[in-house]
Amino acid sequence: MKNTVNNITNLKILASILLLLTLTLASCNSKGKSDAANTEAIIENTDQEVITITENQFISGNMELGKISMQVFNTVVKANGTFAVPPQNQSDVSAYFAGYVKDISLLPGHAVKKGEVLFTIENPEYVQAQQDFLEAQGRLSYLKSDYERQKELMADNVSSKKVFLKAESEYTVTLAQYQSLKKRLSLMNIDPNTLTGENIRSVISVNSPLSGYATSVNVGKGMYLNPSDIAVTVTNTDDLHIELKIFENDLPMVKVGQQINVRLQNSKNKVYIGKVHLVNKSINAQDRAVNIHGDLVNEEEVKLFAPGMYIEAEILTTTAEHPALPSEAVANIDNDFFVLVKEDNTNFKRVLVKIGATNNGFTQILNASDFAPDTEFLTKGAFNLITE
Repeated sequence: MKNTVNNITNLKILASILLLLTLTLASCNSKGKSDAANTEAIIENTDQEVITITENQFISGNMELGKISMQVFNTVVKANGTFAVPPQNQSDVSAYFAGYVKDISLLPGHAVKKGEVLFTIENPEYVQAQQDFLEAQGRLSYLKSDYERQKELMADNVSSKKVFLKAESEYTVTLAQYQSLKKRLSLMNIDPNTLTGENIRSVISVNSPLSGYATSVNVGKGMYLNPSDIAVTVTNTDDLHIELKIFENDLPMVKVGQQINVRLQNSKNKVYIGKVHLVNKSINAQDRAVNIHGDLVNEEEVKLFAPGMYIEAEILTTTAEHPALPSEAVANIDNDFFVLVKEDNTNFKRVLVKIGATNNGFTQILNASDFAPDTEFLTKGAFNLITE
């Protein structure tokens, strides 16, 4: 009996030892697997920083290598505006006298020359003005001779001063009427020097004050036109210039002579070069903006544009050189910027960089001193590799 109890006790001890060994081995295996996983993760993380590119991949992907170089960067003031013409190159044409439009064949866009008839208007009152002029002209010759005769008679004490003063008064009043009517006829485009009773007319013409294009036509045949009504707008586009608006805080940076890069709203890839010609010294109280006037450097390009055309512009205020890489070489990942640095013939390392301004396809590298002068970067084809 005693032997039986001892055997049972020994079996329990043996089972406990086996259980302990099993737990120990399990613990060791678990730790080993955990350590292996951690090692694998570190290796995997390290591999993410190095990208291997074969020669075939490099050629087929049209990839390129390059180095950090000094590039020109401009400090710019952005502005919006339009093309416009100076005040002397645009005229709102109206008739000096009211009347009905008798004849007009003008359409917006028609080219006109200075002095060319734009339209004609008709009014019976024009006849009365011509009649009054001819009557004053007829009386003036007699009154002038009577005035001179009475002047001589008074000097010889043959005629009284009263008669002389009456002759002088009638002559002076009629002369004033004559000169006034002569000027009135000139405004009607009627030549007073050739006017006779046979060529009195009720229709007058309105001529163009300058050469250019009819940019707006606001009247039609038969319409009654008041002297204050704008009938036609004529614009000469030969002296087209740039009109921009900048914010008041940018005013100290803008000077006459600075370069302006001009882009059309729907064609931003094409840049036209201009120069600042005039800077307004007054700030608009409504929009707190300042007007800037500029001229295109290439005068032939003026013909490509029209007054009122909307433009976007950059005024280059300062210029400086900074180390830079092509913008295509820099990839943005969650507001961190990376480049691929060549380590050997096939391996490229992803490196964090600090960037500054971007201009003309180049990005400033603020920590350029961290790289050796002969360091090569993947300058084309890097973006997709970095972000993958």
